Amino acid sequence: DVQLQASGGGLVQAGGSLRLSCAASGFTFDDFAIGWFRQAPGKEREGISCMSSSDRNVYYAESVKGRFTISSDNAKNTWYLQMHSLKPEDTAVYYCAAIVDKVVAGPLLGPKYWPLYKYWGQGTQVTVSG
Repeated sequence: DVQLQASGGGLVQAGGSLRLSCAASGFTFDDFAIGWFRQAPGKEREGISCMSSSDRNVYYAESVKGRFTISSDNAKNTWYLQMHSLKPEDTAVYYCAAIVDKVVAGPLLGPKYWPLYKYWGQGTQVTVSG
């Protein structure tokens, strides 16, 4: 079975940094996309970053561009979201998710792409104190 395990969340002061990890087990796909999402209480889910095996570009939501960086360690089947200059409005549960079928290039962050994400991690809480 494929499982995604998100970790690395925590409590940090505004301006601080965190690195989230998404470790995949049973993941044997050559063509895939990984996305990071977040959802704050009372708010809609937001796609914040993604990357794919077939697209050399990485994509970010405007709300995190310039502060967050997505990366991967393919040998470990692990993906990362490095977050700097955190703001209280970044407080949310963060999820990683994977598309393993019908992978296309581009910013796969909007709601129309969410059904393509077949596997989801359990989420990790990020709390930024002001």
